[in-house]
Amino acid sequence: MNRAQGQFSDLSHLVLPRSIALIGASDRADSVGGRTLDNLLAHSSYQGKLHLVNPTRSQVRGMACHPSVKDVGTPVDVAIVAVKADSVLPALEESAALGTKFAMVLTSGFGEVGEEGRRAEARMAELARSSGMRIYGPNCPGLNNINARLGMTFSPAYRFDQMPGPIGLATQGGGMGRTIIQAMARGIGTGLWFSAGNEVDLEVSDFVHYMATADDIKVIATTLEGVRNGPRFLEACQHAARHGKPIVAMKIGKSEYGMKAAQSHTAAITGSAEVNSAVFRELGVTEVEDVDELVDVAALLARGLPTGREKVAVFCYSGGTAALAADKVGQAGLELASFTDATTATLQSQLPPYAAISNPVDTTAVVLTDPEIGYASLKAVAQDPNVGAVIYPIPFDYGEVTTTAARSAVRVQQEVDKPIVMVWMSDKLGDGYPVLVEGGIVPARSVENAVKAVQRYLERGAWQSSHDAAWRPGALAGKPEVAHMGDSQPTPVREHEAKARLKSAGIRVPRSRFVAQQQDVAKAFSELEAPVVAIKIVSPTITHKSDVGGVLLGIRTADAAVAAFEEMMRTVAQAAPGHALEGVLLEEMLEGPFAEVVIGVHRDPVFGHVCTFGLGGIAIELFKDVSRRLLPLTPQRARAMVEETRCVRLLKGFRGKPATDIDALVDALVSVSTLVTTTPGIEELEINPLAVLPQGGGVVALDAVLNLGNDKQ
Repeated sequence: MNRAQGQFSDLSHLVLPRSIALIGASDRADSVGGRTLDNLLAHSSYQGKLHLVNPTRSQVRGMACHPSVKDVGTPVDVAIVAVKADSVLPALEESAALGTKFAMVLTSGFGEVGEEGRRAEARMAELARSSGMRIYGPNCPGLNNINARLGMTFSPAYRFDQMPGPIGLATQGGGMGRTIIQAMARGIGTGLWFSAGNEVDLEVSDFVHYMATADDIKVIATTLEGVRNGPRFLEACQHAARHGKPIVAMKIGKSEYGMKAAQSHTAAITGSAEVNSAVFRELGVTEVEDVDELVDVAALLARGLPTGREKVAVFCYSGGTAALAADKVGQAGLELASFTDATTATLQSQLPPYAAISNPVDTTAVVLTDPEIGYASLKAVAQDPNVGAVIYPIPFDYGEVTTTAARSAVRVQQEVDKPIVMVWMSDKLGDGYPVLVEGGIVPARSVENAVKAVQRYLERGAWQSSHDAAWRPGALAGKPEVAHMGDSQPTPVREHEAKARLKSAGIRVPRSRFVAQQQDVAKAFSELEAPVVAIKIVSPTITHKSDVGGVLLGIRTADAAVAAFEEMMRTVAQAAPGHALEGVLLEEMLEGPFAEVVIGVHRDPVFGHVCTFGLGGIAIELFKDVSRRLLPLTPQRARAMVEETRCVRLLKGFRGKPATDIDALVDALVSVSTLVTTTPGIEELEINPLAVLPQGGGVVALDAVLNLGNDKQ
């Protein structure tokens, strides 16, 4: 349904069209066409040409009305379609024939309601492909270019929500976007809002790509129910990163309940929450959990981009509140700054002797009675060279004295080029609250929210300073791993064949022999010349061999191996009836100390191949201590995967245990990545466990699962 990755249209004439045709213009104030016309005429500052289309009227609101869009006679930049669902396709066909650049379908009743609607959307998508006319929607509230005061929308709230600002917003649903727009009540404006609806053609990725280079947008915010085209999303986010434009995203549909709601809302593909989050981290997209957090983080990033190394100061006139804020800073893994001697001396000279002048700062109530002391002490803290951000909670409303404190904070923020993150904690919004709002500070509503916003802010800075700008996900290279298998089932590869592929990729595997008949077991055992042997069932359809009695360990003699063969074939046949049992694999057992880890790769249907790393055996399922990356892996990215897990402490040696060969582990991760990205058709590859030996000993793949696409053997 979507265009290929890399083909992004210029949306400038969608965002600010020179000519608009409103198809379905109406005098009825409560109709979609009537409300849209009212927003264009009465509540916008649109200077371009406006053509009205309605087959039943010669005039609407005193303006001439065409019976059909083809009667406009000249191509238009945007056709806004506000007619009933059964009239949408004819209107789009006529718009395309006219040479229209963009068609915006406000009408609902398509893919979100059933199969008939999905068929109509498929025809829309084909029309967009064949004609070159890009389609926005359907089932959307329109487009709000608030910085240009242009509302191509039927929303009655548009006339009230017109605060320009540095935030650019791309959403799939309409209601959530309006919530974010109305954060203007906290002092931050959303200058541009795309609401994509069912994304039959244009999608969130297109809007992110456009805003990456829009001069009036400093931060891109998005809410996503699903990503329809993974490669396009990856390219759009990388485009934003190359231009230093931060993205803040809220993904809806992480739980089973959320996924069902998202699918019924816009028929979106929600995808795996874990994979989505991993992809966001890779791309430098700041993921948030709710609307409050999205607004707090976007507003903070709009003030400027951090390095990620900044330390925090807490400034307050309530000792208990200062302690709470410092505690939250510590829980978030942030670091309180140590003041310079000069700052400490300044605070000592300004504040009473019973004030706390180390970080966190408790000024006591003196700042409420003497506003100049509040201003001077806050400025001293904010100007300290060791301080990168100041968190300033206002715990209660004290009328005029609190208002004075808010004025001091705004004054300091205007004079200091560091973020002062204000927190208005009281449910009573006194006169000091609008002072902060009008000063553009965007107060958080809780200490936890403020600290979380600072944490996300610094994480974005750390990513910016450490990411590899030259790296590109494999999905963007048009390689075979991004092909979709549809409903076909992958073909499993036998363990010894999978290990042969690993060995060819440079990953050490145990010596082994495949045996199909019991009479060949003794000979195979002798050929191995191993002191201890493991015997495993060989079946193309049994993945978890130990669950059905398909693994026996510690075999030390040929006679024991022969007996193990007979026992295993009988046991597995009873435990897993119907599976083809082809024989057994005799494999040397690894002796000596080693740590067990997992390296797994699977093809995500949206983003392509994803690598997962974590502790081996059942521990990966029990503790879920894993890291994930898109392929291909570089040595730097592979090492980062290992370092960000908690189990890295075990690998480095914990409580007397020997340190393991992490360098060899990193090499194995890169080798697996190379194998997958250069071998067509790999759906899944898992090494579980991979034995990581003590330093210098390397790694050994003790077990391997490989599944291939049916068309790529």
